[in-house]
This record gives sequence, C-alpha cells and structure tokens, in this order.
Amino acid sequence: MLHLQINERKVEEIFHEELKRRLDEIQHRQTFWDMKELIRQTSMSEPYIREHFFHDDRFPKYRVGTKWYFPARETESFLITWLKEQSKY
Repeated sequence: MLHLQINERKVEEIFHEELKRRLDEIQHRQTFWDMKELIRQTSMSEPYIREHFFHDDRFPKYRVGTKWYFPARETESFLITWLKEQSKY
C-alpha cells in the first residue's frame, strides 16, 4: 500500500510564489517592440518580416523619427492571425 502525505502549507507557499512570479512577468511585459524585439519574438529575419507581412495594412506599426515601433499586444494578435492564414495542410 502506498501512503502519501502532502504538506498543504508548502504546496500553498509554492503556488503563491509561482503566481507572484507570473504576475510580475505580465506586469513587466513590454508595451512596444522595436524591429530588434520583433525579430527576437518571432524568430524571423528582418528581410522575411518585410517581405511577408510588414506591408500588410493590418500589421500595427508606427514610425517615430527613423525607428519603427509595434504595440506588443496588437502585434501578437496580428501575428497569430497571420500565422493561421499561412498554414497550409
């Protein structure tokens, strides 16, 4: 027979630590990406991005001076939609 004892206090402590860590991650998430961050987030090269979706009217981008900025949440949403459109079985 197998007998398990669970330290509920320790489980609750671990849960709260993990929850705090994840909330901190969300809180410190970037609001904007630049091209370098877009490349990092997508694992795509700049030429690939420019050729495949940069000029798509739905792609959220703003030019400030000579630099492009992309709202992180809107860009993520666009990228998921775009990726689903690219998928060919």
